[in-house]
Amino acid sequence: MQPLLEIQDLRVSFHVRGGEVQAVRGIEFHVQPGEAVAIVGESGCGKSVTAQAIMRLLPQPPARIHQGTIRFQGKDLLRLKEREMQSIRGKDIGMIFQDPMTSLNPTMTIGRQITEVLNKHQHMSASEAKRRAIEMLEMVGIPHPASRFSQYPHEFSGGMRQRAMIAMALACRPALLIADEPTTALDVTIQAQILRVLKSLQREFGTSIILITHDLGIVADLCDRVLVMYAGQIVETGTKREIFKHPQHPYTRGLLRSLPRIDRSKDEPLVPIYGTPPDLAKPPAGCPFWARCSDSMHICQQLQPESTAVSGTHSASCWLLHPMAREVAK
Repeated sequence: MQPLLEIQDLRVSFHVRGGEVQAVRGIEFHVQPGEAVAIVGESGCGKSVTAQAIMRLLPQPPARIHQGTIRFQGKDLLRLKEREMQSIRGKDIGMIFQDPMTSLNPTMTIGRQITEVLNKHQHMSASEAKRRAIEMLEMVGIPHPASRFSQYPHEFSGGMRQRAMIAMALACRPALLIADEPTTALDVTIQAQILRVLKSLQREFGTSIILITHDLGIVADLCDRVLVMYAGQIVETGTKREIFKHPQHPYTRGLLRSLPRIDRSKDEPLVPIYGTPPDLAKPPAGCPFWARCSDSMHICQQLQPESTAVSGTHSASCWLLHPMAREVAK
């Protein structure tokens, strides 16, 4: 099956006063039609930069896309003119941003912000756009959608604002939805509601989803595959079962060990990942995780590990997977 989205050797940097920060360093992945893929990793690893590069929302300068391709439905988005890209944003690719309060326009009603997308991409009349917007508000679970249509963002709660963002992102039935931390700062009850909305909309419309998150619990509930990012690179990829049950990269194992779990013994302590990520203005020559890895070897400091296939769907970039590497406890 032809991938809906395919990214190859994407490299993005930011030119700042102190030099050049290499935020994304040669990542490659794909998303199939109807698939939900998670991108996980700690803050600053390049998750949101990747999403904004797909949407072509990075200001240039200071950002610069050095090389790579982003193919969506066969088109390389990096080669399109801005006018062509505007016809794709919101229509074929929708995006839910981290903070709906700063993403929504405080001077416009919620209804107007949704109908604006429909007017631009679907060329609907005012009455048709209003009807579709109210349907979308009802679909994402906002009570009394007809009256809420005329309200402003400050009149909505945090969870309702996020639902309004989802309604706006899905108004044109996009083929791909990028959800950048869609449940950040929401309580667990609202998080569960947002996840139910995303899953039901994925089933109804067949929408592919890229979920960017820190919360591995959300990943287990919603996604099919997981990409683990660290220091601007994808260090492990696999199905959610492979990542949760048989993690191969020390960073992935560290993430899972540092999470509280209901099946963990009360006497079993959480194990943090000690140290800090590398400075991406001066990235290390070898594995970016070697300084924080208890199993690092001399070669880890010198050479970047290549991606090693563990199965047909599971791979990791770690020298411990090399046939000549020593055995370590996992």
